[in-house]
Amino acid sequence: MHPRLTAAFLAALIFIPVLAAQDTRTVTQPVIPPPCITLDAQLVSMHGASGNTLAPADESQLDTSRIQNAIDHCAKGQGVLLHANGAADAFLSGPLQLRAGVTLIIGQGVTLFASRDPSLYAVTPGSCGIVSYGPHQRGCKPLIAVDHAPNAAVMGDGTIDGRGGERMLNSKYSWWDLAEQARAGGAQQCFRLIVAEYSNNFTLYRITLKNSPNFHVVYGHGDSFTVWGIRINTPQRLARNTDGVDPGPDVRNVTITHSYIRDGDDNVAIKGGMPGGVTNVTVSDDHFYWGHGMSIGSETNGGVSKIRVSELSLDGPDNGIRIKSNGSRGGLTQDVVYNHVCIRNSPNPIILNTAYTANGPLKGNSPPSMRDIVLHNVRISGGGKITVNGYDHTHRIAVTLNGVQITDDAHYTYEVRHADITLGPQPTNLLLPAGEDATIKGKSAAGHAASCEAMFVPFPQQ
Repeated sequence: MHPRLTAAFLAALIFIPVLAAQDTRTVTQPVIPPPCITLDAQLVSMHGASGNTLAPADESQLDTSRIQNAIDHCAKGQGVLLHANGAADAFLSGPLQLRAGVTLIIGQGVTLFASRDPSLYAVTPGSCGIVSYGPHQRGCKPLIAVDHAPNAAVMGDGTIDGRGGERMLNSKYSWWDLAEQARAGGAQQCFRLIVAEYSNNFTLYRITLKNSPNFHVVYGHGDSFTVWGIRINTPQRLARNTDGVDPGPDVRNVTITHSYIRDGDDNVAIKGGMPGGVTNVTVSDDHFYWGHGMSIGSETNGGVSKIRVSELSLDGPDNGIRIKSNGSRGGLTQDVVYNHVCIRNSPNPIILNTAYTANGPLKGNSPPSMRDIVLHNVRISGGGKITVNGYDHTHRIAVTLNGVQITDDAHYTYEVRHADITLGPQPTNLLLPAGEDATIKGKSAAGHAASCEAMFVPFPQQ
C-alpha cells in the first residue's frame, strides 16, 4: 500500500472487494538484466524547435543494423545496452525486432530517435506516411516489434522518441499532420512506437516514451504484461491518436503501475475487441495528466472483465473515468472497480457511454452493456459532466457509486439513461436526475472526502 494512504483512509476501506488486485500474478518490481553487449552512441542530439532532435546531416546515419544484429545475437536473459559515449548521446533507427528473452536497454541520458523516413516502415512500397482510402489496412511497421517473443523487455532510464511532430523526410508534413488530415476521411498511415503480440511476459520498465506518431504501446494476444515506472510524454493537442498504453485484444494478466502518462489520446485504453477480449487487469499507483483518461473501449465486443483501478490521479484530462463503446463494437463490460481515484479539471470526470462516435455507427448488431461497475472513494473537483448513458432498455449500465464525492462548488451537469444506479453505502453527493429509463437506489448524501492534495504531483522531468 502506498505510504500516502493515511490510517484514517485505511480504516474507511470497508468495501473489501475493491482491494483485490485482478492481475492473477504476484507482480514485483522488474530488474534490468546484465548486458550481453554495449553499443556506444555515435550521434549527438541537438535542441530543435520541438525539443531534442538530430542535425539534418545525421538523418541518414542509421544505427538500425548494428542494434538489430546485437539483439539477434544476444543470449536470453540478457540485454542490449545503448550507451552514451561522451557527448554522443543519440541513436537513430528504423524498425527493430525484439527476440525472445532479450531486453533492449536504453541507457541514462540516451535517446533512441525514430527515423523520419516513412519508407523504412512501409509494409508495402508507398504504404506508410500517407492518408489512405478504402478498406483499412495497416501500412506501417512499428518502431519496435515484439512478435512471438516471450520474456522480452524494453527497459532503462533513457528515452525513445517517435518524433511525431517533426516533418517526415522529403515531405512538408509531419506524422501528426497526417492524423489531422484524416479527420476529413481516410486513415493516417503512421507507425506505432512499440507493438507486442503473441509475446507472453513482456515488460516495460523505467523507460520514457514520447512523441509517437500513433499509439505508444500496444499489447495484444498475450498473457502477462507489466508496465512499471514508465513515463509517456507527448503533447495534448495536434497529436491525434497517440494513446499511451493499450492492452488488448485477447489479453490477460496486465499490471500498469507507478507510471506517469500524458498524451494526445487515451492515457490507458483497455480494448476488448475480438477475439478473446481482456481480463485480469490492474492499474495502480499511477498519475495521468492531459489525455483522454483511464479508458475502457471502444472495442468491448470480446468482453472486458476483472479490471481493478486504484490510487490513480487524473489531472486535467479531457475525460477521467471512461468506459466507451457503441452498437458496432459493443459487448459486456463487467466486474470493474475503481478505488481511491482523484480527478480534477476534466470536462468529463465520469463518462460511461454507449454512444461513442469516433469509431463505427452508434447502432448495430453488437450492442454494449455494463454491469458490476463500482466507483469507490472517487473525488472530483473542477466541474464537468457526469454521464451514465446506456444503450437501450435491454442493454443497460449497472453501476454502484460508493463514496463518490464532488469536493468543490464548480458547475456540474448530468446525463442519465438506460441505467441502474446504486448510491452508497458510503456517502455520495452527486445530484443525479431521474433520467430516461433509469433507476436510482439510495439517496445523495454529503460526506467527508479524504484530501487529494498528495495525489496530484507534477509530471516528473528528466
